[in-house]
Amino acid sequence: MDQPNLALQIKTLPHQPGVYQYFDATDTIIYVGKAKDLKKRVSSYFNKQHDYGKTKVLVKKIAYLKHIVVATETDALLLENNLIKKHQPRYNVLLKDDKSYPWICIKKERFPRVFPTRRMIKDGSEYFGPYTSMKTVSTLLDLIKGLFKLRTCNYDLSQSKIDAHKYKVCLEYHLGNCLGPCEGYQTEESYQESVIAIREILKGNFKDSLSGFKSQMKSLASDLQFEEAQLIKEKIEILENYQAKSTIVNPKISNVDVFSIISDESYAYVNFLQLSYGSIIRSHTMEIKKKLQESDAELLQLAITEIRQRFNSLSKEIYVPFKVNMGNEIKVSVPQLGDKKRIVELSLRNAKYFRMDRFKQEKITDPERHSNRIMAQMKADLLLSEEPRHIECFDNSNIQGTNPVAACVVFKNGKPSKKDYRHFNIKTVEGPDDFASMEEVVYRRYKRLLNEESPLPQLVIIDGGKGQLSSALKSIDALNLRSTITVIGIAKRLEELFYPDDPVPLYLDKKSETLKIIQQLRNEAHRFGIEHHRNRRSKNALVSELETIPGIGEKSVVDLMKTFKTVKKVSQASLSELQDVVGLKRAQIITTYYSKK
Repeated sequence: MDQPNLALQIKTLPHQPGVYQYFDATDTIIYVGKAKDLKKRVSSYFNKQHDYGKTKVLVKKIAYLKHIVVATETDALLLENNLIKKHQPRYNVLLKDDKSYPWICIKKERFPRVFPTRRMIKDGSEYFGPYTSMKTVSTLLDLIKGLFKLRTCNYDLSQSKIDAHKYKVCLEYHLGNCLGPCEGYQTEESYQESVIAIREILKGNFKDSLSGFKSQMKSLASDLQFEEAQLIKEKIEILENYQAKSTIVNPKISNVDVFSIISDESYAYVNFLQLSYGSIIRSHTMEIKKKLQESDAELLQLAITEIRQRFNSLSKEIYVPFKVNMGNEIKVSVPQLGDKKRIVELSLRNAKYFRMDRFKQEKITDPERHSNRIMAQMKADLLLSEEPRHIECFDNSNIQGTNPVAACVVFKNGKPSKKDYRHFNIKTVEGPDDFASMEEVVYRRYKRLLNEESPLPQLVIIDGGKGQLSSALKSIDALNLRSTITVIGIAKRLEELFYPDDPVPLYLDKKSETLKIIQQLRNEAHRFGIEHHRNRRSKNALVSELETIPGIGEKSVVDLMKTFKTVKKVSQASLSELQDVVGLKRAQIITTYYSKK
């Protein structure tokens, strides 16, 4: 297969937790690692000298990499564990298949026991976890033991044996830790109520239990039993920080294939997660080029067939984000909530990050394709009749009502064209009137372009709501350009896009590239306008300083600025230099003023 460019892959990795897999030139996995930040971790292999010889050899052998994005560091740790066991890469420490991370088991029994274990037995028992720390397991079990009275013996407590008085209560009963179901002192219904509550705690719904713990801590503290209260506080902190579940390892989801899809105008990206015995053992994303604007359902159906054949998957069930027809041999599920829903969301997250990586790589290696894709996407998102290859954005700046100015920034093919940026000093409007100012600058801009026979933009963006948009449209209509140029307004608060004669604004996805480019245009226009406004105020303030010098009139100020250009140079000029411009008397006044200052 064509191997990706490793340097390019590293540049475009996301700053997200996940797992990375290194492949050699023969497409063999040689190393699996976890990371809190994929980009920082992977980059570190190639940015520094390694003292350990084996690491140097590993880095030399890396031909390309793959990564899987997950939600948390804990999930990354668990996924790394799964993949090392599955692939047993040459440069990883080999892990045994049996003993691994601890679980908490609620045993399938008439009076269920609750205990820690590292081995899962498929007998109908419930397993919660896995947990990356035995300390968390111990804290949970201590909490459960403190709240509920459960048996710890492994007797077979069938009704017939209890009726036959086969068992006698043990020391745990006399200590008050057990209610004695072995002698019939506790009913099965009463015991099961405790198990239901424990199940909720292990799922993460332990709000009521935590409040009980906090009450216990306060009670101990009020009785001056501070050491005992501190122990309870430590348990509360661990529980509050404890992550209840991991979608990476879930024994309820076994031997299932998970698929998701995300698409744009030209391409679709289908992610595949393969689960075996509750663990992710493979992640792969396929890129599909659209030919005839196929729907996501059509593309997903094709991709599922292709991917399952490629990886020889024999799973009888698949999870997908929406219904697809895969025949009678495969059960298709569309999860709506819980762990199954989260695993589909994880697949979708990996499809999105794969797409983002592709865009970043494309921007570096094929800027023309990147530009074409962006333009096609903007045309579709903004309901335009043609691609907005030339966009202009206007913004007014009249801070505190002084020195009103406006800015026009220009983007071509989705990128700033700074040589085409323009400033406008407001000429016909008295005072701070944003609407009239917008009308003036839009008219002046496009009247000039028409006179110069310069190319007109396909899209004009007005920074402001309906009022600003209406003002700009007056000028567009006065120049008969309504059919030539599309004009829209963007309101700052909710990023609403307003169209002429349409009372209902358009809302784009907050993460869409179209909205990001519009925001970039708006921010650039604001920055450019503020910069010009600041320069004007500064210049006016400096020039007015010369006018405040007694004996120096307006004509002298103009002559001085024409010669020296800046007030700073005037202040540094010699008496003879000033004399040549304004005469000896005024030159002496200026030098005296600045020498005192």
